Amino acid sequence: MPDEIAQRYIRNPGPKVPVSGLKAAASTDNAIVTEAVLKMLEAGGNAVDAALTACLLQPAVEPFMTNHTGTVTFLYWEAATGKLHQLDSVGTMPDGLAPFRPIPPIGGGLGATGPVACIPGFMPGLKAIYERFATKPWADLCQDAIRWAEEGHPVSTFEYGMNLGSQDFITYFPEGRAFYMPDGFWVPVGERFGSKPMAEMLRRVAEEGPDYMITGGWADKLIAKSNEMGWPITKDHMVETPPRWIEPVRFKHRDHEIVGLAPPQQQGVFCSLVLGILAHLGIGDTEPGSAEHIFYMAHALRFAQYHCGFMGDPAVADYSIEQLLDDDFHRIGAKLIKGMKPKLDLTDHVLLTGKPGGGAFSNSSPGRPTGGISRKPPTGSCELAIVDRHGNWVQMMNTLQAGGIPGMVIDGVPMIGTHTSFGGLTGFMDAKVIKGTRMRCVIGNTIVLKDGVPVFSLGTPGNVHYTVPQVLTYLLDFKMSPYQASDAPRMLALDEDGSVTIEDRVSPDAIRGLARMGVQVRALPPYDYHMGSFQMCYRDPATGLLGASADPRRCGVADGLR
Repeated sequence: MPDEIAQRYIRNPGPKVPVSGLKAAASTDNAIVTEAVLKMLEAGGNAVDAALTACLLQPAVEPFMTNHTGTVTFLYWEAATGKLHQLDSVGTMPDGLAPFRPIPPIGGGLGATGPVACIPGFMPGLKAIYERFATKPWADLCQDAIRWAEEGHPVSTFEYGMNLGSQDFITYFPEGRAFYMPDGFWVPVGERFGSKPMAEMLRRVAEEGPDYMITGGWADKLIAKSNEMGWPITKDHMVETPPRWIEPVRFKHRDHEIVGLAPPQQQGVFCSLVLGILAHLGIGDTEPGSAEHIFYMAHALRFAQYHCGFMGDPAVADYSIEQLLDDDFHRIGAKLIKGMKPKLDLTDHVLLTGKPGGGAFSNSSPGRPTGGISRKPPTGSCELAIVDRHGNWVQMMNTLQAGGIPGMVIDGVPMIGTHTSFGGLTGFMDAKVIKGTRMRCVIGNTIVLKDGVPVFSLGTPGNVHYTVPQVLTYLLDFKMSPYQASDAPRMLALDEDGSVTIEDRVSPDAIRGLARMGVQVRALPPYDYHMGSFQMCYRDPATGLLGASADPRRCGVADGLR
């Protein structure tokens, strides 16, 4: 393929350039997608038209991150009314059927389970959003996706590495091998990877609408293949739990109001817990990256993760989430965490007991792969941040997670299924096998208001629940710029062994300070793509003009219209 195409569209992880002075703004995970978003906005489409165009296109150019059967979540500020809207269209469990796992796990110890098949949420979600807020003809929104599926996109080093890392799962079935390795090999970096079957499927979607994949011809093929494999779904299962419009969670933080996804998504409540606790701990008075900042953040993340186990889908139970949002509860959490700061110097304790081999700083991290074979499904996702000229803001995720038959490909549509649990108290994803219920999950679409109007819009894949409150803290408590906030080091919650895992950009003083408080630091790479990729739009309060930024950890591109 011509070198200029690869040079134009391949963006590998690395430093990104934010843009400002815009009348319309966009940040997506891919240069091709950002270009298509701006083209739709320039043609008179609104932010929703542009977001739907992006969602249809993204699986064609990033099939290692998303697909047309996974999950859609949507947070929308409607400028004409000043109202906020949330849609949840995570994949669902078919009523009355036991979890279906067609790919057995290798290793993982006693009780290991494989990924679970589920009913796709992607097209039902797009259909619901389109019918309520879009302005352009549906077929127009499909054209870029058809073109790039047909012609193929240039493969980046990031995509090549992601495919290799997932190959035991995505090539388990012959259909997967034929899709990802069309000539028996992975498509090399810089060459084009496309799918004519996907292009033909998208043409049918353009002609017949999203129902082609919900109750039409593609759905018939999914049902037939599922039944053949032993998963006895019917057409009724495809529509028994439709997407749900929800009033999002809103809470105050300093002089801003934060809007996040409400249950069954746990992220809005999670952010309220973390930021509320940190406010009572005086996080804004600490130094970013200091031992005190890391200690407080790691403990607050752990506290929030545990307590989010007390919530779930309101269709299942009358969860008392108002208690989790209560400032008095946050004050109690802060007191508990402050009380855990040791009075003694615990450096020797950390040096003698740290793993592996002792020491305050280690190059291993809990939960990261250390060898062997895994058939866990990939965990990629794509976040979109878009603001149009009329002041409509969209923060949206589309993801390969939670849709279809794990590892199977039908008409150019690869599927991943889900790694949800079924009764997990503090798990990141949990589902009930009952009609009308939706998964508890951790997707992080977030809009920040000041004086009643949006000033920031942000979200990310990759350890979403932990990383969103960290970036909000960098933005609102430490007053960093949007790009600085997404560039700054990110961490996981305090682990059960008392260690904290963080990107390897921590000062020696902070490591020594944490050791004195009994905390061992475990190193991730300096910029770890598992820690997310924030797509962010923002408004300059002085000029009213817009800006956008993309995260250095993945392949995002921010741009806009002037």
